[in-house]
Amino acid sequence: MSKGIRVAAIASAIAIAAACASTQQMLANQQGTAVETALARGRFDLGCPAATATVLSSDFIQPAIQGPWVSGIERLEYTVGVEGCGQRTTIVVMCQQGSSTCFAANPDARFQR
Repeated sequence: MSKGIRVAAIASAIAIAAACASTQQMLANQQGTAVETALARGRFDLGCPAATATVLSSDFIQPAIQGPWVSGIERLEYTVGVEGCGQRTTIVVMCQQGSSTCFAANPDARFQR
């Protein structure tokens, strides 16, 4: 392997590692807002103001459309378990990267009560 190819491979590996670190940092920075959003939805759905939340998973969602003239929205997705008053549910929270607002959906809401 030539020296130029080795340098390019090392530079690419560093860039990929930096991108992963920044993705994890973005998820960590937005997690508090996502948990509060999930708690508000979960407490309402369960009718339990004392409910607590646990983050089950988080993921960085790439835009569906990308190109030189088009870019989509980067989203952060959190799956949050909400439990209280002898009940529990799962809330999926979507946050737009760079925004302070999130949307919470309860895929199991139709089965409750």
